[in-house]
Amino acid sequence: MAERNQAAHVVLLPSPGVGHLIPFVELAKRLVIHHNLTATIITFSDFSTSKAQRSILSSLPFGVSYVSLPSVPIDDLLTEGNNASFRLSLIMPHYVPSIRHLLLNLHKTTPIAAYVIDLFGGDIVSIANDLCIPKYLFFTSNFFFLAFQHHSITLSGISEKLELPGCFPLGRDTLSLYLGEETSSLNAKLARTQEVVDGILVNSFETLEEGYSQLAKDRKIPVWLVGPLTRVGSGSDFKKDAIFTWLDQQPIGSVLFVSFGSGGTLSFEQTQELALGLEMSKQRFLWVLHPPFDADTHVLTHGAIGGFLSHCGWNSTLESIVCGVPMIAWPLYAEQPINAEMLVKGVKVALRPIVGEDGVMRKEAVANVVKELMEGEGGKEVRNRIRVMMKEAAKAMEQEGPSSKSLANIANLWKMTKLD
Repeated sequence: MAERNQAAHVVLLPSPGVGHLIPFVELAKRLVIHHNLTATIITFSDFSTSKAQRSILSSLPFGVSYVSLPSVPIDDLLTEGNNASFRLSLIMPHYVPSIRHLLLNLHKTTPIAAYVIDLFGGDIVSIANDLCIPKYLFFTSNFFFLAFQHHSITLSGISEKLELPGCFPLGRDTLSLYLGEETSSLNAKLARTQEVVDGILVNSFETLEEGYSQLAKDRKIPVWLVGPLTRVGSGSDFKKDAIFTWLDQQPIGSVLFVSFGSGGTLSFEQTQELALGLEMSKQRFLWVLHPPFDADTHVLTHGAIGGFLSHCGWNSTLESIVCGVPMIAWPLYAEQPINAEMLVKGVKVALRPIVGEDGVMRKEAVANVVKELMEGEGGKEVRNRIRVMMKEAAKAMEQEGPSSKSLANIANLWKMTKLD
């Protein structure tokens, strides 16, 4: 039995990449600061060389530590033809021996109350089973996509639409992006991960997830919404940048922020059309290319920002909601197209440009949607709606808010596990 005066210890394993690391770090910080647990975050030395990751890990509070797994030969797996999600599914199994060794040694000295993986950590679950450690999934995107992935494995082909209980329908165009042979196989593997854990934590909140109550009750395992977990409000030197000198000189709510995240890229043709469309709109804009990992967080808090043209990555989406900034949805890959559908059709906090038949959004479409967001009636509607969501996000994370109470329940469960 563990010593009773020893804090319950949680081990967290995010997949490689800053976008996966950030919400895991925020989760660990809340567990330690608000619930008196301790935490170890497992990182990957093969992917730990970026300035962004070093910055995040160097600022961990007392009680949160990290350990890096040694390098493994994965170069042959990183082919250009594989999408990011498929690459992660190929990479993770190669770290199983190193993770097993690490957990065995850690569990001898610091009994582990819970082992938290993300969706790509399913290959690691067997290790937790061998050590009799409760294992949990922390899904760093929204519950709607998690539910879609769970249901997609039962789809025999591309239907006209898919409508989950209590949710908006997904049309054929969006469904077709996820039902190809390679993607369907990956979805099936990731959906199985949902079934082999003891519980699921999701980085979202109830008001944002209109179908949560209906979909969650059908699950065999508990699902908790514990978000929004974001870096909004964390300190940074980024605000000393010349960008903020310019923003300080702009009228309140007059600037469109354009950012596709650290991994988002556009074709030359699409980049050109976007640039021409922004110019044609005659609106002020700030377009950040290859942004620092925390650029979105700090730019969105500035009073001059009145809109956000975003790739709909979930971290950026939550940051925009927390800051009350309406969006133009421009999804690129992974779950982003479904996130965009959720934001436009479900939550109604974003507008979306019309896509040409060739898949390119032309300058006229860009100009139209930018003008509509910044000065049109459609923009007023999504702006009012996101202000409501901003307040709901803040309520969710208050001490008696639903997300905070859910995380408190989980923390208490893990504390009891430590004493067994």
